[in-house]
Amino acid sequence: MDKRTDYRTEKDSIGEKKVPEDVYYGVQSLRAAENFHITGLNMHPEIINSLAYIKKAAAITNCEIGILDKDRATAIVQACDEIIEGKFHKDFIVDPIQGGAGTSLNMNANEVIANRAIEILGGKKGDYSVVNPNDHVNCGQSTNDVIPTAGKMTSLRLLKVLKEELLRLHKTFAQKAEEYLGNSGLNSRDREELARLGECLGYLDASTQETTAALYLEELKREIERTNLEAPAKKKLYQSMGILGGIFLALLFL
Repeated sequence: MDKRTDYRTEKDSIGEKKVPEDVYYGVQSLRAAENFHITGLNMHPEIINSLAYIKKAAAITNCEIGILDKDRATAIVQACDEIIEGKFHKDFIVDPIQGGAGTSLNMNANEVIANRAIEILGGKKGDYSVVNPNDHVNCGQSTNDVIPTAGKMTSLRLLKVLKEELLRLHKTFAQKAEEYLGNSGLNSRDREELARLGECLGYLDASTQETTAALYLEELKREIERTNLEAPAKKKLYQSMGILGGIFLALLFL
């Protein structure tokens, strides 16, 4: 069966290129995907959403200051909201590892948003006279500010998830530590000290961790010395208790 795809023709500074009719990315995204096919991986959904938030904020601001008309701004905002809802993510086709410090990713977002905004306004994808990826979607922006901002926004949202998972891992480790130390014969004070040492390791810089470990070693040495001094007295006590216990049992039998 013939699965022929219809194409639209788009043009950039290099020349004309056919782009599949049904996709929302444009000629520059397609060239980037072909030129920087490095990992074969997709963009993380959170950085796509971050780009949509940035483009939405820019459209609202540009409309408020009078450099973007209301109809285009409204269409761009709607397109961004749809991306944030999870739509059109498959149209972000550029490789996560790419040349140009993120220029291709920025243009991928501009083209997807522009083509969706064109549809909203009743036009056909690729007719950039209706909504232009550069002049309208990217108005007042540069890759050098969009990509670092998107990266920071993405990191902040993902760190929240990371924190939740690390807290869950910490809770599990604490439970396992209590299970193990509970059968170790250590008193509660010793168990608490070991638990605190475990919490400190890997938390701060190497120098601070070394200092913390040294302090715990000193405390451990003092505890060993104290135990050694107390051991003879406790040994005599245990021996006396054993003798008394034997006498008690003998009396019972008598």
